Amino acid sequence: MLSLRLPAYCYEVKFPRSSGILLHLTSLPGRFGIGDFGPCVYEFTDFLSAAGQKFWQVLPLNPTGYGDSPYQCFSAFAGNPLLVSLERLRDQGVLQASDLRRSPLFPEDFVDYGPVIEFKMATLSRAAQVFFADGSRGDRAAFDRFCENASPWLDDYALFMACKDAHRGTIWTSWDAQIRRRDAHTVSEWSKKLAAEIRAHKYWQFEFFQQWERLKNYCQQRGIRFMGDVPIYVAHDSADVWSHPDLFHLDEQGRPTVVSGVPPDYFSATGQLWGNPIYRWDLLAASGYKWWIERFRASLALFDMVRLDHFRGFESYWEVPAGETTAIHGRWVKGPGEEFLSALQNAFGRLPIVAENLGVITPPVEKLRQQFGLPGMSLLQFAFGTDPQGPSFRPHNYSRDLVAYTGGHDNDTTVGWWSSSGAGDSTRTPEDVRKERDFARSYLNFRDDSDINWVMIRAVLASVADVAIVPLQDVLGLGSAARMNLPGTVSGNWKWRYRPGALNGELSARLRSLVTLYDR
Repeated sequence: MLSLRLPAYCYEVKFPRSSGILLHLTSLPGRFGIGDFGPCVYEFTDFLSAAGQKFWQVLPLNPTGYGDSPYQCFSAFAGNPLLVSLERLRDQGVLQASDLRRSPLFPEDFVDYGPVIEFKMATLSRAAQVFFADGSRGDRAAFDRFCENASPWLDDYALFMACKDAHRGTIWTSWDAQIRRRDAHTVSEWSKKLAAEIRAHKYWQFEFFQQWERLKNYCQQRGIRFMGDVPIYVAHDSADVWSHPDLFHLDEQGRPTVVSGVPPDYFSATGQLWGNPIYRWDLLAASGYKWWIERFRASLALFDMVRLDHFRGFESYWEVPAGETTAIHGRWVKGPGEEFLSALQNAFGRLPIVAENLGVITPPVEKLRQQFGLPGMSLLQFAFGTDPQGPSFRPHNYSRDLVAYTGGHDNDTTVGWWSSSGAGDSTRTPEDVRKERDFARSYLNFRDDSDINWVMIRAVLASVADVAIVPLQDVLGLGSAARMNLPGTVSGNWKWRYRPGALNGELSARLRSLVTLYDR
């Protein structure tokens, strides 16, 4: 850890020396077109255990909306029903084998979201009908307990999704005025009219959290902990914004007046325009940050620790006027900073948070992170280029309070990054790429390009960073076709899946030998 004197009310977050794999659940193989809580999730857990890994890092598990992105979800509290295992529902008796045989023939190596959503949601609807018609008294009682415990967010979410379905999936700002504004009498009427649909959405949440808990227990028995992901922003088209419009900068029609993004950076010369609504931090502060505390409470019930996305936005955030087509014409606005993190710490004590401190990071951002003893992140792909912060990404400059990665979900795979010309995926020029490669070869002391992924894996595992995380694509040595996300684009992302049989004893043994060698 850094030698740092912390305020009396702060706690340092210390992780044992260990390593893990970054893999989103949708990227698992399986019969139904998308990774889920079915048999393959347990096969992957067994691979992690055989490989000596202690962490499984996932992206947000919430129900995805625009662009199928886990960072644009219909709720910051609900789980994604597409992750519910149909095999598990068959074993419980709410689905029949014939229901599963109706599945189309889906691609093995990517998620074709349209057909997947159509088939899986129709099948989940059948499961809900059977559950409420024939479910046992014990199962129904468990469902009722879940609904009562989750009611602070579940009631709004289920009504939001039922209303969204009734409005053919359109954004809530285009709904009938009275339900858009949550008029109390209208909410009551819609709740009665859509009672069956609301109940189905609640059932899918019940099954999601039951299946997640089963997986989490399985992982814990094998010494594997989950690192989740808490995005700083929520989607405009979400139950969160619809049910709490006062907490966001919106106009009278519910449309954002300012939106989120980041200025020009490594990934884009025009910045990234995310488009999420900006919080009314003044009103959140007046409530003691109640909404955020409940959000963290829900996340920490799911995960052993969380990656706090875009940590720099809590110190200062990039605010862009609504209607802009790029993020260029924004401005930095002071964030809630110390007061916000203190509120979380008062609520939870020691914060199991990894601060995503990538991008334009200033001394005040690092001061805030260090003040609360939060580990930061480092990506080895950023270590060799022209970025002024490049030296901080080189292993000889690592501190122990760090989670070191070969690359992240916004990066190309290591093989793709190494073979790229630089065009289309960043602001690198061909000359930049040539110099970057020359420096990397010298720094990492290698010549054989065919093994670049393992050279990079070895470098982060050998480093002093307490935790090292490797995307599964790098373990498999896959190229750009396996990339998870290309920032600044709105389609074609979040689709990659690894093929059945891709994991084997040779891979797990190779990883285990490295974690043994480097005391992880």
